[in-house]
Amino acid sequence: MTNKNVEQAQSWGSLAFVWTGAMICVPALLVGGTLIGGMPFWEAILTACVGYGIIVIFMIFQGIQGSDLKLPTVKAASQVFGEQGSKKIISIILAIACLGWFGIQANVCGIAFSNFLAVYGVSFPVWLSSLIWGIIMLLSALYGIRILNILNYVAVPILLCVCLYALFLSLRNGGVSQVFNYKPETSLPFLSGLSVTVGSFALGAVIAGDYSQYTKGRSGIVKAAITGILPSGILMIAVGAILALTSGTADITSVFNELGLPVLGVIALILAAWTTNAVNAFSGGIAIVNVFNISKKHEKVAVAAAGGIGTLLAVFGILNYFIPIMSVLSAMVPPVAGVMIASYWIVQKGDPTKWQHVEGISWLGVLAWAVGAVFAALPVIFSFFPTVLPGLPNEPLIGIVLSLAIYLIGQKWVGNARRETVKKNY
Repeated sequence: MTNKNVEQAQSWGSLAFVWTGAMICVPALLVGGTLIGGMPFWEAILTACVGYGIIVIFMIFQGIQGSDLKLPTVKAASQVFGEQGSKKIISIILAIACLGWFGIQANVCGIAFSNFLAVYGVSFPVWLSSLIWGIIMLLSALYGIRILNILNYVAVPILLCVCLYALFLSLRNGGVSQVFNYKPETSLPFLSGLSVTVGSFALGAVIAGDYSQYTKGRSGIVKAAITGILPSGILMIAVGAILALTSGTADITSVFNELGLPVLGVIALILAAWTTNAVNAFSGGIAIVNVFNISKKHEKVAVAAAGGIGTLLAVFGILNYFIPIMSVLSAMVPPVAGVMIASYWIVQKGDPTKWQHVEGISWLGVLAWAVGAVFAALPVIFSFFPTVLPGLPNEPLIGIVLSLAIYLIGQKWVGNARRETVKKNY
C-alpha cells in the first residue's frame, strides 16, 4: 500500500481513535492513583485537565508539522538536528524509549494474564505469557496504520464500557460520598501533579507526527488531538483515582478480581496494553528505519525488530529492573518537541516551504535539546541519591520550555553574527 493510499484512508476520526487507544492504558490509571494520593478528587481532575491540555497543544504542533511535511517525527527532526543528529541521537533515544515501554506493557500484560489463570488453578509462567502477548501485539503493528485503526475501533469501545462499569461498581453503596468527601493525608503540590501528568504521555506528544502524517488538513489534527486525548485521558485519571479510593488500588485487574469478575479485569488490561503497544512498536520501527537508513519497503522488518526486542525485554522481566532507566529516557524525550516546535512554528512561522533537509549535525538543535533533557532528567537521577538533593519533582514541561528558549536564543545569536559578518565583508 502506498503512502498516498494510506493517507487517503486516514480521517481525523481514525487518528483520534488511534490516540484514544494509546491514552487508555495502565499507566494513566496509575497516574490517577498517584494524584489522588495527595489531592482532593476535584483537584486531581483539574490537574488532569490542565496536564492533558498541555499535551494536546504539543500534539497539535507536532502533529500538524508531520501532516504538513508528510514525514514521521524522526524525519522531520532532520531539519533542526541535522540528518546525522536525528539519526544518531534523536532516533536512538526515541527507539529505546518506545522499545522499553513496549517491553514494560507486554510484561505487565504477561503478569496479569498469568495471575488471571492462577485464579482458576492454572500455573502459567510469566515469561511465556509475556512472550505470547508481546508477539500478538507485534503482529498487529506490522500491518501499519490500517490495522491500528481496526484494532482501536474494536478495543476502545470495549475499554470504555469496562472502565465505566468499574466506576459504577466502585461508586455504588456510598462510594460517591467517599470520593467527594475525601481529604488526603499528605499533600501533592499542583505543579508536581502537573509534571506527573504531562510526563506520563509526553512521548506520545513528541511522536504525534508518526500518525498524523497520514491525515490531511490542519483542522483535522486539531480535532483528533482534542477528541482523542482529553476525554479519554480525564476519564482514565478519574477511574484510577476513584478505584484507588474505593478499592485501595488503581490496578483494574485486582479490583475486578475482588469483585469476582476476573475476566473483565484481564480483558481491560490486555486491550489497554495492546492498543498502546501497537503504537510503541510502530513508532519504534520508524525510529530504527531512520537510525539504520532502512528503505521504505523494509519498514515492516524494522517494526518487527522493534517489537521483537521489546518482547525479549518483557520475557527477561524489564518491569523489575528497567523502570528507573525508562524514567530517565522519558525525561529526555520531551525536549525534542521543544526544539522542533521552536524551529518550525516560531522561526519558520509554520510554513512548510521553509523546511529544509540539513546534512550532518545541527549543533544548535542538539545543544538546546541536551540542556533541556539533562535538566528534566536531573530529578530522576537525584531520586537515587535523596540525601544529596532531596525533593526534586520530575520536570518534563520545564525541559521542553528550556530547550525551546535556548534554541530561539541561539538562533537570534547566530542570525546577529551572520549579519555582522555580512556588514564587515561589505
